[in-house]
Amino acid sequence: MNKYIYERSDWTNFSWDSEKISILLGRVNAARGLLLGKMQLLGLISQDEICLNVVADGIAKSSKIEGEILDIREVRSSVAHRLGIELDESTVGKRDVDGIVEATLDAIYDSASPLTEDRLCAWQAALFPSGYSGLQKIAVGRFRDDSRGKMQVVSGSFGRRKVHYQAPPAEDLEREMSCFLRWFNQDGNSEPVLKALLAHFWFVTLHPFEDGNGRLARIISEMQLAKADGMPKRFYSLPARIEKTKKQYYQVLEDTQRGDKDITAYLVWSLNCLLEAISASEDAYLLVFAKHRFLHNIPKYQPNPRQKKIVDLLFGDFKGHLTTSKYASIAKTSQDTAARDIAQLVSWGVLTKTGGGRSTHYRLSV
Repeated sequence: MNKYIYERSDWTNFSWDSEKISILLGRVNAARGLLLGKMQLLGLISQDEICLNVVADGIAKSSKIEGEILDIREVRSSVAHRLGIELDESTVGKRDVDGIVEATLDAIYDSASPLTEDRLCAWQAALFPSGYSGLQKIAVGRFRDDSRGKMQVVSGSFGRRKVHYQAPPAEDLEREMSCFLRWFNQDGNSEPVLKALLAHFWFVTLHPFEDGNGRLARIISEMQLAKADGMPKRFYSLPARIEKTKKQYYQVLEDTQRGDKDITAYLVWSLNCLLEAISASEDAYLLVFAKHRFLHNIPKYQPNPRQKKIVDLLFGDFKGHLTTSKYASIAKTSQDTAARDIAQLVSWGVLTKTGGGRSTHYRLSV
């Protein structure tokens, strides 16, 4: 009895519920088209700002899925440096941060070039510049050889480990990967967005490397989505949405890898993730649009340095609600001055007052 999908004959001849997938795919493509159209209305500076945030967040979240926490400031700085975007503050990234940034940007900014074994091996080596994954030395820049045992995806502590998946034997990788790369590089053999999701599942099922397979699978899907969008700039991030529901992500992968060739459940889950990713970018678009509307009106408003600082924070990664006390603390000013500053921002339509009494707080008017 077949335990895993790759043990079935002609296993990559996937099938799915055409009607169900067509409906979801239509919604995704309509939402993508609307989002990309809106982004074209923004200036290049605004586009670069959104792209920087989307790419950096996607890289950080893709690593977080695997339990590796990257400093988002280092990721942003590394992405900005390579894209020629100036930041007010920059942070020097570690080699592993620079490595995954380089691999990701190579994929999405050169999506037209073929995906080859050498290119994949270079990406995987960039993820592990020291040759170690944690404290364990691993094979980098080449496919696994299973010399230390079968490639398995496991969870749990020693003595209580659960095997979620066992990858194909290393001896089959050259043949399997040749088939995958030939399919991926051939144009017109799958609907472009659907191809990104198929490529992700196909690659992560093969698990060709000793480590880094999940991150590489997501880089490959981003590469195909960049090709589908017809532009290198990324305005929505699938990895960032996957991280928010990573338990479901791992479960749907496991169920599909242990199933037959019908991958409808995986595609439905992934397409819904894409819809959520696009919806999240709509919110980012509104924030950037509002921010630049505010900056455009600075000569009219003539905000003071305190107000500029607070507004910039609110358009960024501000935690919690803005209150008069919090404004005074951040701006290092008195409560009375903070109240006057906030009142001006409300009158300009930049902030909106919410609640009342001790529960009064303020949010951006977007």
